[in-house]
Amino acid sequence: MRMRELSLRQDPDLRKELALLSRGCDFVLPSRFKKRLRAFQQGQAQVRTQEPVTTALSESIPKFYFPQGRPQANVNVDSLISKIEKIFSQFPNERATIEDMGKVAKACECPLYWKMPLFCLAGGDRTGFVSVHKFVAMWRKTLQTCHDDASKFVHLLAKPGCKYLEQDDLIPFLQDVVNSHAGLAFLKEAPDFHSRYITTVIQRIFYNVNRSWTGKITCSELRKSNFLQNLALLEQEQDVNQLTEFFSYEHFYVIYCKFWELDTDHDLYIDQKDLEQHNDQAISNKMIERLFSGTVTRDRKVHKEGRLSYADFVWFLISEEDKKTDTSIEYWFRCMDLDGDGVLSMYELEYFYEDQCQRLETMAIEPLPFEDCLCQMLDLVKPEVEGKITLRDLKRCKLSHIFFDTFFNIEKYLDHEQKDPFSSIRELETDGQEVTDWEKYAAEEYDILVAEEAANDQCNDPQLAPANLPGPSGQLFGRPGRGCVLELGVCFAPHGFWF
Repeated sequence: MRMRELSLRQDPDLRKELALLSRGCDFVLPSRFKKRLRAFQQGQAQVRTQEPVTTALSESIPKFYFPQGRPQANVNVDSLISKIEKIFSQFPNERATIEDMGKVAKACECPLYWKMPLFCLAGGDRTGFVSVHKFVAMWRKTLQTCHDDASKFVHLLAKPGCKYLEQDDLIPFLQDVVNSHAGLAFLKEAPDFHSRYITTVIQRIFYNVNRSWTGKITCSELRKSNFLQNLALLEQEQDVNQLTEFFSYEHFYVIYCKFWELDTDHDLYIDQKDLEQHNDQAISNKMIERLFSGTVTRDRKVHKEGRLSYADFVWFLISEEDKKTDTSIEYWFRCMDLDGDGVLSMYELEYFYEDQCQRLETMAIEPLPFEDCLCQMLDLVKPEVEGKITLRDLKRCKLSHIFFDTFFNIEKYLDHEQKDPFSSIRELETDGQEVTDWEKYAAEEYDILVAEEAANDQCNDPQLAPANLPGPSGQLFGRPGRGCVLELGVCFAPHGFWF
């Protein structure tokens, strides 16, 4: 508008007429003025069209979203297919059985234990073999649509039309690991425990990989995790106990023994009274109630019945013994967030602390007043918003385990109180997290279990019937729980143990 006024003032005729019109002269006709103004505006429009337009050149934005992985230009599909066909030519009638799929997987430039997913997707699970034509067609289509290991792995295992993995999708793949890995050869003598070990591994995979808590592992979550790297190491590592994050049999042994000790009626489920006995009743009753409220459990049917399955117990035990991981922090935060608003209010903290105070009083220990305890915890967490503790605050805080233990684990709370207050800070400064709290706990508990078994063997205790639960070195241990009589036909359901 300012530029238009300047242009009008530069025209001498218009300036004169405007001046006369402003003085109120009668001889200046408005119609004449309007014509002059319209002619001036048309002239200005012609001048603008003649001026060169200097518009910015539109830039081509390169594609940046690749849900199936970024395509690689240097992949020679025909060369890979020729390698696969050469491998198939070594088999009778160019058909591969599951025993042959290890060579086929290596020809596909995949880790060894991808052999079962490759076999199943090509139809081998239905016919017992895979022909070269079916396999080549399947693998060529896979290479055209999937461009990285994560998308290929999901494509191989997922149900038709799904772009995510559910728990039951992993069962055939893990059963093949149990059947063929040298470090698990001793399990062949105890087939009833295959499903228990597989269930444990599946829960640990979802615990570490499924960060969205949806029960569905996506390609994105798989890329962000180290599961595929651990799976590749299975081919090189003969001792599965070295792969402590997912496949350790020692860890499974510890988890299953702990569950068995609590499962007094051996129906493979535990109720609130059973869980209260964990670690000499260390967990508060209010927290036990929250665990059975469905906040962190997945099996809705079992939740309605007021029971906890073995699969849910795996999550509980790992979260209880290592409260420093993101998953465990989310696990306990969900339990403490009574109203589900994403914030731990002072009321919710007091609700859980009251239970702790009552237990301290029964132990003849004077509890710290809640106001003083609250000041300590706020100083510990340093929330961004005063008086409100969020999940982000606890993840940022490196002492979240002390925070949680204060409100619902009496044994660990007392241990923290007896420690040097600066020892936790020193541990954080020197801790390289080479060994996690869970790995420390599992190693200590396994040593205790092995020592107890050795003592029972020396005493030849007649009260212990063999349960055929193999130890990681291959020996058959006489019990997965302290002093309980095990009978295989009674303790384990013949139809299996899937979740």
